[in-house]
Amino acid sequence: MDTIDSGVTEMPVAPRGGSHLARNVAIVVGIVMIAFIALLATRKSDASRQPEAKIVGQAVPPVAGTTLSGDSFDIDTHRGTWVVVNFFASWCTPCKVEQPELVKFANAHGADVKVVSVVFQPDDESQVRQFMSSTGASWPVIGGDTGAISLSFGVTAVPETYLVSPDGQVVAKWEAGLTADALDAQLARYSAPATAAAPTSTTR
Repeated sequence: MDTIDSGVTEMPVAPRGGSHLARNVAIVVGIVMIAFIALLATRKSDASRQPEAKIVGQAVPPVAGTTLSGDSFDIDTHRGTWVVVNFFASWCTPCKVEQPELVKFANAHGADVKVVSVVFQPDDESQVRQFMSSTGASWPVIGGDTGAISLSFGVTAVPETYLVSPDGQVVAKWEAGLTADALDAQLARYSAPATAAAPTSTTR
């Protein structure tokens, strides 16, 4: 504080415009930080995005293991046949919603299309058995340590379903909301003569 000759004590005066400039800079910095945090919260990491970007249109990764019935399953033995690979969990609500659609599709196609489910870890085997039997599903279910299968497909959440062509190429993907009609539409699209359709990936 400065004392002048008149004997009146006055508060120091800030340079004109200084406080306004500082406030404006703080506001701008705050907005930039909020936008940056929102971007980080909504974007997927490179690790989760990379497999998803590569899987559709590529050769199907290995899908092999022991089923809940004790049999062995290997997708390579089903070349020449359409295969639907479904990743699910008994505790997954969207999986329960779309399961009847998978059953409807499997029943309509019989041996023409092979359906296989892969248990997404962690899950309880007894709960998985109950989940399948309660919906009338009778196709193979690969249990046990399925982490490598999920990782090779880039699965980070369930449900996820993939359509594999007879020549072993992943041609379509669904992350949720799968229907029998959607599967049939993809089969018709790729089974049509002289079709040069591009691989399809749907999102949640």
